Amino acid sequence: MWKYPVEYDVIVMGGGHAGCEAAFASARMGARTLLLTMNLDTIAKMSCNPAIGGVGKGQMVREIDALGGEMGKVIDVTGIQFRMLNATKGPAVWAPRAQADKTAYQFEMKKRLEKTTNLEIIQGTIEEIVVESDKVKGVTTKEGVIYHSKTVILSSGTFMKGLLHIGENNFSGGRAGDPPSMGLSGCLTKLGFKLGRLKTGTPPRINKRSIDYSLTEEQPGEEGIRFSFDDEGIPRLPQVSCHITYTTKETQQIVSDNLHRSPLYSGKIKGVGPRYCPAIEDKVVRFKDKERHQIFLEPEGINTEEVYANGISSSLPLEVQYAFIHSIPALRNAEVMRPGYAIEYDYVISGQMGPNLETKLVEGLFLAGQVNGTTGYEEAAAQGLIAGINAVNRVKGKPPFSLKRSEAYIGVMIDDLITKGLDEPYRMFTSRAEHRLLLRQDNADLRLRKYGYEIGLVDENKFVKLKHKESTIEEESKRLEKIYKQVEGKGQSLAQLLRRTENTYSSLLQQYPEDIRDHGKESNFQIELNLKYAGYIHRQNLEIEKLSHVENVKIPANFDFTEVLGLRNEAKHKLSQANPLNLGQASRISGVSPADISVLLIELVKRKRKQQENSVTK
Repeated sequence: MWKYPVEYDVIVMGGGHAGCEAAFASARMGARTLLLTMNLDTIAKMSCNPAIGGVGKGQMVREIDALGGEMGKVIDVTGIQFRMLNATKGPAVWAPRAQADKTAYQFEMKKRLEKTTNLEIIQGTIEEIVVESDKVKGVTTKEGVIYHSKTVILSSGTFMKGLLHIGENNFSGGRAGDPPSMGLSGCLTKLGFKLGRLKTGTPPRINKRSIDYSLTEEQPGEEGIRFSFDDEGIPRLPQVSCHITYTTKETQQIVSDNLHRSPLYSGKIKGVGPRYCPAIEDKVVRFKDKERHQIFLEPEGINTEEVYANGISSSLPLEVQYAFIHSIPALRNAEVMRPGYAIEYDYVISGQMGPNLETKLVEGLFLAGQVNGTTGYEEAAAQGLIAGINAVNRVKGKPPFSLKRSEAYIGVMIDDLITKGLDEPYRMFTSRAEHRLLLRQDNADLRLRKYGYEIGLVDENKFVKLKHKESTIEEESKRLEKIYKQVEGKGQSLAQLLRRTENTYSSLLQQYPEDIRDHGKESNFQIELNLKYAGYIHRQNLEIEKLSHVENVKIPANFDFTEVLGLRNEAKHKLSQANPLNLGQASRISGVSPADISVLLIELVKRKRKQQENSVTK
């Protein structure tokens, strides 16, 4: 084994979406970083759908950007269609989504990584994580090299013992065309980690020229939508439309007749799949009364004819996929370029890491992405960013960085991962957040950019811009409360007028140009929302304050829950496994009741009082 002649502060294992953000963050914070990946040509590869964002996910991409991450900037310059989802509903659920040119996205991300100071990128296949006295020391590779590092971030995606299924056939792979990682699972098990098995899947790809678009519904994009709060001024790629079509009764019959050939139903697949994104086999079984299912035909890029058939993910044999695709009118003559498939992979079961994503068993080892049981590029990228920040904090001896549930969707996700057991791959939804009116996509910079600046990922100019935006919103909101107009015989302030559902900032700007000031689209929108939803926002802030006393009750390290009288045995077991840091986390662990929390609070107060009495006596 050859010892590589450099010692790193951070090694990032895996060049997927989690690994990319982790590498950017640690290198930009000044840590000597190595990104070690199996194939340099697949960095940031979009293995599944060629898109970024969506409900819950789009909010997280804007949070990543606010903190100083890269995903939002890259999709802004490589997207080929942009839309704001849920725009007819309340702003709490508005979500940006972009169709990507998947190879352009991949190459743009790789180019930015290659130009990043403090970051080296090396192709290599990890065999083992080197650990001494429960502290990480580095990694070894199949190529016979040992790389030493103070911290390691594992972001292995679906590669750990990856097994692909197409009908009766299955074969090892991290995804179609790439080999799996076979040694890591065994290494983690030896270190004492508990692993589980999950499943995800992907639909067939179809040649664009073989689709009859006259039988589809066109879905054009929208102008003026972007993910990054920092407009880099780079021209966008040519924009395209997506199209919608539907399955038929014939489709359902073909799938039903061949369920016995699906590894999902034959028992070959042991891992649990995502309930919210079911395969066509699951749809036919679970929604028998539904006559048709929607399919989104999504272009994979401007320089390819491949189209992603979103909505018919499948692991049926290729001949069955071929048959049910041709039962769809718009796809009667479809040329199937790649079959759909399912993939099973190992992941680390919840409860084995802290809110900084560092494992409890091995100091300096961090986990990010699908290895934690999540699914989706956005969820992975957000974890990679947090893991990268905390790996550097560990090296520099700084306290861990984490986000509260009331501050960010990223905080909601990580808290869920460390307190709630997964029974399926985890995906972000707006419904997971208790305070979603505060966690909007439009105000992510106002919520989180200050943290990015303090950490060192947001520069001075961007922070000054943020402070100017904050003061503008605050001052203008107050000013509009003081300017009155006669409307329908009554004196009303401009703020009161803006609160009316029929009025917008833009409409009042046209109506009262001498009184309303144009501060730019983003600031105008924030002023409007702050005034329209002032009552709701105030109530949510009061709720957060009420709950904060629970979140702030710390649980000492190595606290023995088994000694607490009155705690139910199930609660003792669950709390001992999770080792929550505070009462808030404890309250969200499945199997822990409100009564258990009351008992625990009394015990913590009693012990604190006893410690204070002892210190006075001494």
